[in-house]
Parts: sequence; C-alpha cells; structure tokens
Amino acid sequence: MHITWVTRSFLDYRIPVYAELDRLCGNQLTLIYNGEVVPERCRLKIENILGNRAIAMDGEKRLTGQKSAPISNVQRKGIRIPWQPGLIQACRKSMPDVCVSDGFFQWTYAPLWMRFRYHIPHVMCYEPTKYTERYAQCFRTWYRRFACHWIDEICCNGTLCKEYCQDILHIANDKLHTGNMAADSEQLATACQVISEQEIVDFKKTLNIKGTIFLFVGRLVELKGLKQLLMAWKEASLTNATFLCVGEGPQRAELEGFCRTHKISAAFVGAIDYDHLPIYYKSSDVFIIPTLQDNWSLVVPEAMACGLPIACSQYNGCWPELVTPENGWVFDPLNLNDTVQMLQNIHKKPKLELQQMGKCSEQIVSRHTPATAAQSIYEACLKACSIKEIS
Repeated sequence: MHITWVTRSFLDYRIPVYAELDRLCGNQLTLIYNGEVVPERCRLKIENILGNRAIAMDGEKRLTGQKSAPISNVQRKGIRIPWQPGLIQACRKSMPDVCVSDGFFQWTYAPLWMRFRYHIPHVMCYEPTKYTERYAQCFRTWYRRFACHWIDEICCNGTLCKEYCQDILHIANDKLHTGNMAADSEQLATACQVISEQEIVDFKKTLNIKGTIFLFVGRLVELKGLKQLLMAWKEASLTNATFLCVGEGPQRAELEGFCRTHKISAAFVGAIDYDHLPIYYKSSDVFIIPTLQDNWSLVVPEAMACGLPIACSQYNGCWPELVTPENGWVFDPLNLNDTVQMLQNIHKKPKLELQQMGKCSEQIVSRHTPATAAQSIYEACLKACSIKEIS
C-alpha cells in the first residue's frame, strides 16, 4: 500500500512512527514536508530511513495571517493560510493509495484536494480537545465540519480528542480511531537505568535539592500554569520538598522572584540539552505538569518511561490514557484548593509508594509506543482503502 503523508513540520519524536509505518506498508511510505521548517537533524534522520521518499519542499507562501503567533497565546485571533507551490503535484507524483494529514489547516489542503478531485482516501491525525478548542472561532468549527466530507478516517491522540470530534464536529464514531501519539522515550529510559545512586546523591548536592522533588520540564510561559502551581505551593506550606524546574521562557524571572519572596525551595536550571535530562528524571520523585492548555504533552510519557508518577492538569489531553489513580493525580490548576490538596497528598506519601506508582507509569506507557501509534494509523489507512474498494 502506497501511503503519502503530508505534514508541514515534524520533530524527533515522530520519526520512529514514520519508520514503523514505512515497515508496515512494505517500505512504500512517502513523507512530504517543509524543509525550511523542519530542523536539519530531523531531515537527516528521515532521509536516512526513507531515502528519496522523504521529500523536503521550500518556497512556502503565506496567504493570510501572522507568520508566527506567540507561544503563550490562549486564543488564536485569526487564521494562517499557507500555500506551498508544487505540493499537490508532489502528492500526485507519489501515486498514493491513501493520503495522511496532520490537522485541518496548514498543508492539509493537498490531501483534501486529492480526495475531492482524484478520490484518493484521506486519513487525518488529530489532537485538539474540547478544552483546547473552547475559544475556537465559529468559522473554524464550520470549516472542520465541512472538510470532514473529504476525510475518510481520523486518528485521534486520545479519548478527549475523540469526544471533541464526536460532540463538536459531529463525526461518526466508526470513523474515529485512537492512539496516534507516542513519545520516543526509549533513549531516556535506557539512560536512566545506568545512573548510579552515588550519581544521584552528587547531583542533588550540586543543585542543593532535597526532600520530595517535584520535577517540571517545559517552557516557562503563562499557558503552563506555573504561577498557579507556585501559589498553591505557598498555601500548602510544604516542608522538606523542592520544586525542580527545567526550561526557559519569559516567566522565569517572575517565578524565581515569587519563590524567593515566599521562601519556596526551588531550583531553576534553565534550558538543558536533551541528552542531559535522564539525571533530572532519575533524581526526582514525581513529575508535575500544571498546564492550562495542552493537546498532549510529550514530556508526560517521557517522565513515565523514566519511572515517575505523574501529577497532571485536567486541561492536558493525555491524562485519560496516561494518568490513572494507580500512577498519579489529575488536578485543576485553576482551583487553588484542589491544587493544594494534590500537593499535600503527594508530599505525605512515602517515597517507596511513589516509586511503586512510577513502576505503574512504566507499565502504562509501554502500551503507547511508536509501534502502537503506527499500527493505529496503518489500520485506519487499511480501512479507508477498503471502503473505497467497496464503494
């Protein structure tokens, strides 16, 4: 089966999914992407896997909208419509049996046209939830409902995305699949396994961190809910606990100042190289993500693969699949009392119990791998092609 996947951009975590999907379809996957947006390291990796079936395009035009939007924006004010010269021709030249796209906008116009004009089945990978789309303008919703006429199957990242597709976009349940997202966390997990206890002791001494260590990894922006978390931390009056923050962003100075003012034990280490992350995971007791809006935070399965229990915001689209009472807590960062209670519940747990919950995290995330994500997408492609044959 010839599969042509059209995606404007991708990062490292998606490459193992492409590789497995290529294997499943008999090495007949073509990936078309924007070579000016995708980092060079990713371009080299995918070219090594797909060869000349990895097609990098350039010269994209922006018809409307901002070139880029601030990362901390909660509500999108308009719409960006790109036009990539030669994209539809490249799709046709690849002679696909089925096209795969990412979301309704960006470069999805090409698979939609292939479906409309040439009746090539179209499978979409999708991520948003009711919460992340709560401010979506009416024209966005109307367009999505209209475009669904030329989408045969949709691979949702999880339950919350599926609910959005059913309840808001009115897509029939039999067209929906789940499980298209997976983090490439094997490297992190393997690196964690070889870190010695002495290395952990030395690391904690270097950073002057002690007690129950709550780890956050991500951008320091308003949408991550860190200010709300620290306000709850102050109210919770945690003793012998440390907030370990890995990442950079415009809120850093404000957050550090808040911690100093309220005598919160915290270590802000800034942005670090990905290869240095394992010691941070291995030295922590729980991973916390108070985001106010995320479709599916990849740092959550990464932390799980490294054996950490998870404290996850209810506004994160990944929690129904990845976070359960056996391996973590789901809380409302906009509810001060709820966040305080969550912090206190974690803090009073013995470290042995937290480690046992971390083992549960490892078991859960082992079911969400690049191989399972590729399998879900491949099955959607098979179904889309079979429906075409029947019709």
